[in-house]
Order: sequence, then C-alpha cells, then structure tokens
Amino acid sequence: MEAYGDEKAIRVENIFLDFLKSFRLDPRMGESHYEREIQAMEANGSSTMFIDFSHVMLYNDILQKAIADEYLRFEPYLKNACKRFVMEQNPTVIAEADDNPNKDINVAFFNIPFTKRLRELTTAEIGKLVSVTGVVTRTSEVRPELLQGTFKCLECGSVIKNVEQQFKYTEPTTCVSATCLNRTKWALLRQESKFADWQRVRMQETSKEIPAGSLPRSLDVILRHEIVELARAGDTVIFTGTVVVIPDILALASPGERAECRREASQRKTSTAGQGVSGLRALGVRDLSYRLAFIANSVQVSDGRKDVDIRNRKKAGDEDDEQFTSEELKEIQRMKDTPDFFNKLVDSIAPTVFGHQDIKRAILLMLLGGVHKFTHEGINLRGDINVCIVGDPSCAKSQFLKYTSGIVPRSVYTSGKSSSAAGLTATVAKEPETGEFCIEAGALMLADNGICCIDEFDKMDVRDQVAIHEAMEQQTISITKAGIQATLNARTSILAAANPTGGRYDKSKPLKYNVALPPAILSRFDLVYVMIDDPDDQTDYHIAHHIVRVHQKHEDALHPAFTTAQLKRYITYAKTLRPKLTSEARKLLVESYVALRRGDTTPGSRVAYRMTVRQLEALIRLSEAIARSYLETQVQPRHVRVAVRLLKTSVISVDSTEIDLSEFQEGNSDGADNRNDNSSQADAQQAEPASGTAGSANQQKEEYRVKEDYFWRVTQALVMRLRQHEEAIKQEETRLAGMSQGDLIQWYVNQQNEKNNYSSTTEVEIEIKRIRSLIERLIRREGHLIVIDDGRQEGGEDAARSARDSRILTVAPNYAMD
Repeated sequence: MEAYGDEKAIRVENIFLDFLKSFRLDPRMGESHYEREIQAMEANGSSTMFIDFSHVMLYNDILQKAIADEYLRFEPYLKNACKRFVMEQNPTVIAEADDNPNKDINVAFFNIPFTKRLRELTTAEIGKLVSVTGVVTRTSEVRPELLQGTFKCLECGSVIKNVEQQFKYTEPTTCVSATCLNRTKWALLRQESKFADWQRVRMQETSKEIPAGSLPRSLDVILRHEIVELARAGDTVIFTGTVVVIPDILALASPGERAECRREASQRKTSTAGQGVSGLRALGVRDLSYRLAFIANSVQVSDGRKDVDIRNRKKAGDEDDEQFTSEELKEIQRMKDTPDFFNKLVDSIAPTVFGHQDIKRAILLMLLGGVHKFTHEGINLRGDINVCIVGDPSCAKSQFLKYTSGIVPRSVYTSGKSSSAAGLTATVAKEPETGEFCIEAGALMLADNGICCIDEFDKMDVRDQVAIHEAMEQQTISITKAGIQATLNARTSILAAANPTGGRYDKSKPLKYNVALPPAILSRFDLVYVMIDDPDDQTDYHIAHHIVRVHQKHEDALHPAFTTAQLKRYITYAKTLRPKLTSEARKLLVESYVALRRGDTTPGSRVAYRMTVRQLEALIRLSEAIARSYLETQVQPRHVRVAVRLLKTSVISVDSTEIDLSEFQEGNSDGADNRNDNSSQADAQQAEPASGTAGSANQQKEEYRVKEDYFWRVTQALVMRLRQHEEAIKQEETRLAGMSQGDLIQWYVNQQNEKNNYSSTTEVEIEIKRIRSLIERLIRREGHLIVIDDGRQEGGEDAARSARDSRILTVAPNYAMD
C-alpha cells in the first residue's frame, strides 16, 4: 500500500511539472505562464512560487482533485516539482537565493474557488487544501523555526543530517555508528540545519458570520517563509493552506486534570457514600489533548476586490490606476458625466433612510477623506474626517452607522456604553503557551485605514473617552505597559452618534449645553450635525410613506441612482487621487477662516464651540474630499466655498433657532386686565367664520418670529445704547436716568437705515413691531430692562400705544453683558 502511495505521489509530481512547463493562458503566448513567475521570483529575490489554483483546474481535473484532497501528503512532491522546474529554467535563482544548494522552493496556492468559514473547518478537512476567511486579531513576533536539524554525536563525532522536526525539538533516537551506543548526547550544527521564519496569527470569525447567540470562534494560523508579516491585526484575510492536528501543550502539561471533575471526599474515609465522582476518566472520557491549527501557504488581504495582487504590499506606493480595468474606468467616467451627479451620489448613500441630505453628504465626504500629509520632521497631518451626529431618539442615527460600517472593508461598529478604553485602543495580553506579553488590537486598531463607528458616544465613561484623544488627532495609540513600549497606527475616521443630555435637543441652548461631551473631543470632530425631530405634517407624511413602502416592497421600494457596488468602486477610485490646493483656493481658505474666527467675537453671536485651527484643517480636508468627489486633481475656490458652507451649516444652523415674540405683540402687552378684555372679545367673535382669519394669523406669527442671533444682537445694541445714555445723564445730573422707548426704537431704526438694511417702508414698520415685542419680552420675561416711568394716560388704544412709546426704560442693575 505504501509503495502504491509513493507511486501515486511521484505521478502527481510529474503531472504537476508538466503543468508548470506547458500551461499558457493564451495559446499564442511564446513562454509558459510560470516561466514569467520565475522572472518575478528572481526580481524580488523570492523563493516562493505562487500558483493560481484556477489554472490547475483548467489544466487537469485529476491533478486538481489530488492536490485538493490530499495536499498534506503531496506537498513535499509538489515542492520538489517546483524545484526541478526552476533548476531547468533558471538555476541561478536557487544559487543566488542562498549559498546552500539544498535550498527549497516553496509552493503557494491561491485563488481557490470555494472559501470556507471558520466554523466549517472540522476533522474531515484535515490534510485537504482549503481557503478560510476571517479577521486577524493578534500577531506574534517572527521567530526562527528549525525544519530539519543536522546533529553531531558528542561521543564518536559522526554527523546525522536532515532529522525531521516534529512538534517539538526532535533529536536522533540513536547514533548511526555501529560501535557507538549514544542516545542522548547531541550537538545541533546550526550552519548546516535548515531554519525558516515562523509566525503565529490568531484569526477570528468576521462579525457577519457569527450565528445569533454564539461567541466568535478563533483559530491559530501558522505562517512560514515569506508570507510572515503580511497579515496585520484588523485585516480581513483569506488564508490558503491545510488544517492539521497539533498537541495542545496546555492539556499535555497536566494530563487528565482538565478533563476530570473532582470533588473532595469528606473527612470520614471509611464512608463510601460521601466519595462523590472520582473523575471522568472512569467513565471512558479521553483526554482532549489535541487541537486544530491551520498551516497557511498564501495570504490574500481581502479589500472587497476579486483580482488582488498576491504579492500585495510589495508595491504599496505604486500607481493605483493599474488595479482598475478599462470597463470600470469607463463606468466611473459615465457616473461622473451624469447630470447633477454629486447629489445623486449623496442620495445613493443609505437609501433606506429618508431625507437628511446634510448628513449623507458628510458621510460621503468622510468615505472619500482628505489627503494624508507628512512634514519634513516626520509629523503626520491627518487626512481622515471625523463626524459626530447628535440627535433626538428615532432619527436613524444607528442606521447611518450600520450602513457605513457595511460599505467600508475595514470598519468596526461598537457601542459606547459597552466599550472600555482598552477595548477601543489596544490591550496587552499574555500568550498562554509562551508566557510572553503581546498586544491585542482594539476597535480603533482593527479599523486602521477604515472607519470606526461608535454609537451612544455620550454614554461612554469619561476616562474611556480620554483614550480616543490621541487616536482622533495624531492617529496613533501609545502603550507603555508590562515592559512593552509601542506606538501603534490608528489611521481611522470616527463616526460617532450621541443623544442630547435631556433626551431631546433644547433649541434655546447652544450645542455645548446639549451634549455631555468635553470641548477637547468636540473640537476634534470636523463636522457636528444635529438631527431634530420636529413635527411637520408634510415631512411626517413623506417619512411614513417611505417606511411603509420599504416594509412592503423591500429592495423594490428603493431606486438609488447608483448601486452600492458602483458607489464603492467610485469611492475607491476617487481615493487614489491626491488633489493639491491652488493659490486662489489657499487665499480663500485663509479669508474664510478669519471670517469664522471673527464670528466668534461678534456681540450676540452664540457659537456651538470656538473656531480653532482644527476647524481650518477641517476646511482643508473637506475641500480635498469635495475635489476628490468631482475626480479633480486640484482644489478650486468653488470646492472651498462648499466646504465653508458645510462647516457653517453643520452646527450654526441649529444655534440660530427661532424665538416667537407673538405673545408680546401690542394687543397682549398690557398685562392681565387687557388679557381678560381680549378673551371676552374673542368669545364674542367666535361665532364669526374663521377661515379668512387663519391665514392672516399665521402670517402675523411669521412677522413676530425672529432668529435667536437676531434677538441677542438687537438686545445687545439696545442695552449698549441705554448704558451710554445713562452715563451721559449721570454727568449732566439734570433729569431721570433712562430713555423713552420711542427714542430707543427710533435710534435703532436710524442706525440700520444708515447701513442700507431696509428696501421699503413696509420692512421698517415690521422691524418696529418686532422691536416693540422684543422690548416687551426683555421687560416681562427676561428681566433685562426695567420701566421707571410707564407714561400712562387715560384714553383708547392709540393712547396706550403712545404711552408704551413714551415710557422710560433703563437696564436692570443685575444684567451683565456677555
């Protein structure tokens, strides 16, 4: 049987050698496909031959079945075939690779058509060639592994070569010399032994593959030779290789003890009733001292594209255009030429969510990102855009986060309450087998070059929030623990969602009072958007209609301009561009930043947070992202203008909320007596038809509705005028301190008229009405102004109005200007 096995293996080796010599993708090609592979090996100084398994399937069905089903058995023969092929074609590759003429050529298969999930790897797969996909969570250091040892007998001096190493350090059992009886005294000859690089990688199931209610499974993957250091923590990787059974060192250390359930017997040794269970071994349970491991021969980092270069990461800095086919480039150009394509791109983001164009635009720009830059001193200037969404409950915040984490290859979705500082950044763990400390990647490290979505950001512990500071600006994570001092990369965009402190957003207060986030974190977000759930018949109807359609028709209810696959391809291509600032754009950026800073100091303006240099950098990043979305290589002034508008609308739009002054209008201003009269009049008029008056009432309400920044600006101006008037009267000491309301309104209107702020007399009349109501509010609700003399006389309504205009006002002594 053994002889037959050898015969079969030699036959497989010969067929495989024929395949290497004769396989051509195109029959018209002069040289075989794998002759060019030898040239690539020579150029890189490599000793691994990468073989596309789909080529083997095309060539010979028997060969592919033999390799797929009994890979572990035939692997040495396949390596030997590769070595023979290389020796025939180009012997210098082996000679140059190493002085050792016995240098092996390793074989690595990739592009296996069926990829298994981690849970599907069972004992039935042992020895077969399989591909498995998962996320790398931990990598060990690269260590030398002894493959074949050459030993010298310390008693007679004879040398024993090529002793195959098992799972541990294996010495020869006995000396080859007939006269020597040595079995224990050996010396390893390091120069003549064969070593290889070795690395252990811990792989975990991807979050989509875990069944409900199950914990994610992990598997150790052994990497050897040139594929070490290719998989990094956080990568979604396809490993191709074979499943093997290895002894479980922890179980072997104390055989039987882990499988036994012991209960201490009672003190009475004679009693047999109290002895309990003496151990599971008596019941026929065997010790579980073996476990599955995976020996990989090729590593493919999966980024959602099929045609990944197997020698990836070697040419990371090269031009990226080559990875797009001409059809894909044509399709991208066709998308770009679509009329109004930018808004269509925005609408294609999260199509299940209705409306919220601003937030979709922010997510699109975050997916595109700015350009990473390095200064001469090696300082990293981040190009990633961070976005924070603050909003009332049931505003689809989590939907946006889930969608974003699904569209990006390297992305992590986590919730703030259940995340600790170590879970977000990185933790130092002890390797159970070796006892060494190693770094286990957290969410921000796993999302390197991707997006980290953090839900319930405001519920995070303050100490855990501090851990994100460094990752959000410097894009690194520094660790000094257990003798490990390391700075790890966390080049990730952060998309955070938070609820307001009181459950609902209070429009009358600025953002900093609505969100329980420190200013240090808020300033690190490039865009902060607020979602407010205001009742509105028109909007509510459209939202309800959209949601019911989605529930009824599922995918058929949505008609985005571009599919998710097209959107991904467009974003991937746009990210290869590196737009540069033009001189006009640079000038406009400086002017815009100065104007934003000036807005901070304007009296009456209440901004959400101070404009800092971070906001200037945010403007640059947003401008670059907008240029990328238009597939342009230069940032033009129009891109900067869009970025400035985005930054302004992101927060300031909410702060300039409206204040309703209609309850302080002239009819309501004379206190409780007038209110009773009005109510009796209203009762008398109730019988009249209300259809004509409804429209005019709404229009009147609009007149008395003012923006918050307008309210505070006028308040500051009136207070400053009254203060100046008081100072002037104090010096004269002639009359009562204060100023009549009519004079005050007249002064303000004249001031505005000088600036040409009015285009008609109607606007002036509306302005005077508003200021009267505003002064009434300042007296009755805010308490900023005091009436010294009400100037009231007997008479009708006109007399009441003139009395209000002639009353003397002054500033409340406790009022302090901001």
